[in-house]
Amino acid sequence: MSVDNLITYFHNYIPLNSREKEDLRSRVIEKKIKRRQFILQEHDVCRHYTFVVSGCTKMYSVDNNGAEHNIQFASENEWIMDIGSFHSERESRLNIEAIEPSVILQIDKPTLIHLYQNHPKFCRIFRVIIENKFIELQNRLLQNISSNAEERYLAFLEQYPHLSNRLPNTQVASYLGITPEFLSVVRKSIAQK
Repeated sequence: MSVDNLITYFHNYIPLNSREKEDLRSRVIEKKIKRRQFILQEHDVCRHYTFVVSGCTKMYSVDNNGAEHNIQFASENEWIMDIGSFHSERESRLNIEAIEPSVILQIDKPTLIHLYQNHPKFCRIFRVIIENKFIELQNRLLQNISSNAEERYLAFLEQYPHLSNRLPNTQVASYLGITPEFLSVVRKSIAQK
């Protein structure tokens, strides 16, 4: 069962006892998502923390000209959610979409609160998960304002080494804030060094 992947993931932080595992198994929602299927659409409220068991997803916004701006990718054993929308219960300005057919596990807010209240380990685990996501976001923001395209691409490869060959150039370029054509120039420059 896919929930075992999540239990193994949590074990990397703090091992769960049998009661915690059973409670988690009974509350987590498993979904199979098709390529290009939305997990969250702009103007909807984000209702779940989403854990990717298999496949790949992206979180992005669309500007007034219709251009996508990728904010995050999540593949196996990674989380994706609009945390602001989730906690404030306000409309999201983001989309979360499957890039590949995916299997995901979702935890809704009542379940998360139940886990926090009944199993203190989950408070510690999710605090560390959110802290790590916050660090990633700070690093990405710093890169975007102080690094050139080649440095941003190298940072992308460091953060997502397993995705560089799975993502289309258009997705990577959108994440880096450059055109696919310029991404080709960057890659060629790196290869020549």
